[in-house]
Amino acid sequence: MATLETGSVAVLLAAMHPERVSSLILVTTTARYLEAPDYPIGVAAAAVDDLGELLANTWGTEELTRLAIPGYPEYHSHQALIQRASATPREAGDQFRYFMRNVDVRKVLPLVRVPTLVIHASKTPFVPVSHGRYLAENIVGARFIEVPGADLGVLDQDVTAEIVEFVTGQRPTVDVDRILTTVLFTDIVRSTEHAASLGDKRWRSLLDSHDRLVRDQLERFRGNEVNTTGDGFLACFDGPARAVRCGQAITKIASRLGFDVRVGIHSGECEVRGEDLGGLAVHIGARVGALAAPGEVLVSQMVKDLVAGSGIEFDERGEHELKGVPGSWKLFAVRG
Repeated sequence: MATLETGSVAVLLAAMHPERVSSLILVTTTARYLEAPDYPIGVAAAAVDDLGELLANTWGTEELTRLAIPGYPEYHSHQALIQRASATPREAGDQFRYFMRNVDVRKVLPLVRVPTLVIHASKTPFVPVSHGRYLAENIVGARFIEVPGADLGVLDQDVTAEIVEFVTGQRPTVDVDRILTTVLFTDIVRSTEHAASLGDKRWRSLLDSHDRLVRDQLERFRGNEVNTTGDGFLACFDGPARAVRCGQAITKIASRLGFDVRVGIHSGECEVRGEDLGGLAVHIGARVGALAAPGEVLVSQMVKDLVAGSGIEFDERGEHELKGVPGSWKLFAVRG
């Protein structure tokens, strides 16, 4: 499976060495990026320069990961960390400029004779979906799947099932356990700026302090750590009031330690995936957390209704559209 600039390499390998490739999966990639007289769907040279500049200027920041995977805010800081570990901004900019200006494997597409699945995000600002359709139309027998949204390389359960069926010939059957729980998301505010200004050693010390703080409060309020995202946590609680009070304690202690944490909380039915949680309720919790102000605990209407009578007070924060979630959602900030 290959995506973005690695797709052309995978195409060449499949065309030139079919004995080494049993099947080919291409995710949001292209045979050629730059426009040409015989390739009108390509991107204009000026736009290529602008994109290369954008990548160089935002590499390793959440600004870039929000563009690349807007529908999954819980991954932003993690992906930004991976970028910083993989290349410098200058190296990344140079690599992408070379790829966008020079790569062209259109002539070898008819030589690809292995089973091929092409998956492409429909609204990504980086690689237009027409590039994916071109690949599928010019590789013999290729199958094309257009994935709604703009998220690069993020595959939902249905698309993953398509990939498994493509590779194995059998569609997986998954027995999903579901539980009703309250999810809590934490996130260090302006983590990229902190990392840049503090340096690696002091940033690591701050992260360690943050991790100890969150885990201490999870133990205090009987929450369960689900996973971490580098500078944030996903936890769950069997009682929404304890989740709210835990969030309050985390934000207050973090402020005393010299940094801000935002918290988002939602109650709903989640899928249990081993030690992890998934499903719409988790996505809602992450999106609520992303809208919280520095030092704020923001909750959904469901949480507010469930803690009625607990003495916890709220301030209205209006109705919001949550990315990828149907309808509008009333959100409330915990007071005090």
